[in-house]
Formats: sequence, C-alpha cells, structure tokens
Amino acid sequence: MNIDSKLAELKRRDAAAEEGGGTERIEKQHQAGKLTARERLHFLLDDGTFEELDRLVVHRCSDFGMGDKKIPGDGVVTGYGKIHGRLVFVFSQDFTVFGGSLSETYAEKICKIMDLAMKNGAPVIGLNDSGGARIQEGVVSLAGYADIFLRNTLASGVIPQISAVMGPCAGGAVYSPAITDFIFMVRKTSYMFITGPNVIKTVTGEEVTQAQLGGTETHSTISGLAHFAAANDEDCLAAIRRLMTFLPSNNTEDPPWRATEDSPDRVEPALEQLIPSDPNLPYDMKELIQLVVDEGDFLEIQPQFARNLVIGFARLAGHPVGVVSNQPSVLAGTLDIDSSVKGARFVRFCDAFNIPLVVFEDVPGFLPGVSQEHGGIIRHGAKLLYAFAEATVPKLTVITRKAYGGAYCVMASKHIRADVNLAFPTAEIAVMGPEGAVEILYGKQLQQAGEQREEIKQARVAEFREKLANPYVAAERGYVDEVIEPSQTRPKLIRALEMCANKRDTNPPKKHGNIPL
Repeated sequence: MNIDSKLAELKRRDAAAEEGGGTERIEKQHQAGKLTARERLHFLLDDGTFEELDRLVVHRCSDFGMGDKKIPGDGVVTGYGKIHGRLVFVFSQDFTVFGGSLSETYAEKICKIMDLAMKNGAPVIGLNDSGGARIQEGVVSLAGYADIFLRNTLASGVIPQISAVMGPCAGGAVYSPAITDFIFMVRKTSYMFITGPNVIKTVTGEEVTQAQLGGTETHSTISGLAHFAAANDEDCLAAIRRLMTFLPSNNTEDPPWRATEDSPDRVEPALEQLIPSDPNLPYDMKELIQLVVDEGDFLEIQPQFARNLVIGFARLAGHPVGVVSNQPSVLAGTLDIDSSVKGARFVRFCDAFNIPLVVFEDVPGFLPGVSQEHGGIIRHGAKLLYAFAEATVPKLTVITRKAYGGAYCVMASKHIRADVNLAFPTAEIAVMGPEGAVEILYGKQLQQAGEQREEIKQARVAEFREKLANPYVAAERGYVDEVIEPSQTRPKLIRALEMCANKRDTNPPKKHGNIPL
C-alpha cells in the first residue's frame, strides 16, 4: 500500500469521526435546538486552537449486536484548546452517537484529558449531552463513571472544573457535574435527575414532567444545582468564556488581571443616598455592588436561587474578587438554609483559587421559623461560618447597615480573620435590633407603663441605638478598622486589596477539616 492510499485511509477514518452519528441524527440534534458536539467546541474555544485526542477510538463491546456498530470517537469528542489565549482541556459528549451513552472507552477518553489537565495545571470543561451509561456494557460502563468521579474529586480545588449540561444528564451521570465547581444549564433542552418521571411514578405514585423534575428552571431556582441558566447553546458557551476571565488556571496561580480605565480613586456620591434613613426599608445591594466595582461589571452566580444572598465575580482595579452580599430586598437580607449553603460553597471556591473575598453586609440575623430549625439551619449556617473562618485569601468586609447577632460573626467579621473591616455611619452592630432589645431589657417596665408605653419604648429605643446600635462601639474596640463615607467605598477597598496583595496565612497542619456537611 503506497502513501497515497494510506493517506486516503486516514482521511476516510477522520471523515467518519467528523460525521458522528450521521447526517440524519445531526439534523435531529439541530431540530431539537441543540448544536453538535463539535459545533459546541467551535463556539467555546478560540478559533483554530482545538487539538483533538482519541478521535479514532472505538468501543470494545461485541454483545447485543454492538460488534457491527462502531463509530470512531465512540460518542465523545475530547482534546485541548484555548480560551482567551489560555490552555483548557475539554470533552464534548455527542448525542448523535448511541445517544451519547458512556462506554468503557468513552470514559477512558475523558479520564485521559482529566489526567492531562491535572499534570498541566489547566481547567477542565465538560459539555454534557448523554443518555447515561451504555446498557450493553453493563458494569464496565458503571466503572467508567466511577473512574471519572474519582478524578473530579482529586481535581477539586486544584484546577477549575466547569460543567455545561446541554441535553439529558440522568442517573449516575449527574454526579460528575455535581462535584465540579460550576454547572451551566440550557433552558428547554437540558435536564438532570437521579431517577426519571416514569420510575418516580412507579415507586411513589407522583406524576411529574422531565422539566418539572429536573429542568433548568427547577435547578436554577429550587434545588440550586445550576449556577447559570442560558437561553441556548451559544449563550451558554459565551457565558463559560466570560466566567473564565475571572478564574486562574490552577490553585498555584493568581486570577487574571485585566486593564481598566475605571479610576481606582473614583468616588461615588450616589452611595450616600442609596441606604434609606428608615432602617426597616429595603434597598438593592446589587446596585451598591455595581457602583463600586470596575465599570459596573458584576457576574452574578445563582441569581435566582436563595436571592437573599448575592454572590458573584467582579474586579477592583483590574483584579478579580469574589463578592458575597446580603440582599435587604429579599427576606430582609436574613441568612437561611439555602443562602448559607450557597455562600459557603462560593467562599470555599474563591479560597481554593486565590480569589480575594469582598463582603457587603446588611444582615438582621438568621431567618426564624420551625421549618428552618427542623431543616438544620444551625448545621447549614455553620457551613458559611466554617468557610469564612477557614479562608486564608484576603477578606474585606463593609458593613452597610445591620450586623446583628451570630450573623454578624459569620459574615467575615474581624474575629474570624477578616483583614480589613469597614463600616458606613449607618451601620448598626449589636446583638439584635433596638426594638427587640428594648422589649427584652425593659419588658416589665413597658407592661406597666399604660398609655405612656409607646413614648417610653421609643425613648429606650433611641437610647439603645445611640449606645449600641451604631458602628462606633465596634470601632472603639478595633472590631471595625474604619468608619467611612459611603462614597469612598471603592478607593478604600482597592487600597485594602493592594495592602493584602502579599498576604500569607495558613491553617494548622491536618489532613482536612470536618465541615458540618
């Protein structure tokens, strides 16, 4: 066989791999509103940077007629490329080939690029679109999933791991995305669940649709599993590219700096009027964040889940920071079970990848209620406390208004190693609000006051507010480093961030802590 015929054979095999499940199945993919596995990589990666690995791999199964059904690539496209000029490793599941089902060789392909990513200190991005384990291969397929889960776990906190669920993801397949750092889902085309609607109906009698059970809206608003919800495949892949601008390639690097024309000395007079004079009136903390960060650019994470806590990425003087903020316009900014878990997970990610934390605090406490107590608010709230206390990255806190009780301690207070703690003159730092405190301290006197009850109560409230519900008692003790004019928030934070640039802090030597899971 001469060289021409050998080259022809290579081209034939390459063409078969490119074709995937064939023209008809590709058309069905498009009709379902989805891109193909290769088209997705085209949108995700910088032009001309994708290098494919294992495109000629085929499965080894000969049972159930599979011996005559071998397609190069075997249902997943793997390799490496660049996003904004930086190395990433990728796998893109191909639903046109055996429904994207995972086989032994399919899993080996994914494990290979995950191993390479760890060796080279680069992120892994998985584009999921699969019917699950390949039934014809039995336990071999299940073993492949477990091999992937192990690598997800070992890579956690070492390299960023991002999952995009762009079609079905069910059964054991869901656990790989669940271990990764961020999950993207696409409206109307993606879903995730352990057991499907048919099994649920058989076992429990409940009737539910796929969308209700595990669709994008469900996981972005109720379960909190999805961090981002996209309108379509293109929107999803563009969002991944944006997220990558905030993340380092691995846990030994700093996050990528980006030049900005927004002056580090910019003062923002609008902040002086943002917080209502009545401490019981709400305001939008996201407006405050956007007024402070570079060019108002804030990438919010899980925006529809546990909306009483706002988390996301922004930049100060070009440096990425992780923002954690109470939201007074939702549940008065109280901390509850969902917001505590949401915040803890984000804080630990930022700490693992050297991203400084900026906290804007306005919290009247933990949400009261029987359902919260029975649901484990103590345990879940302790997760957020643990995460902030454990974090060794720079931690900057701004108390804008309320900082009451245990929630004051939890939200990156000076006592759990925050580096710089600032407060607005409107800050109220106390065990509880003035009204509640007065009812406890002077309850008996108020009961006996008769018609003068309200007058006496308001006098006591004013006294309590003057003595304790302000930032100055904390400032006098050094628990707050400085009480600042709100307009000065941006330059104060940027200077504090510069001061902490070379911060070194460690935790005691140990295998790992025991976070209250």
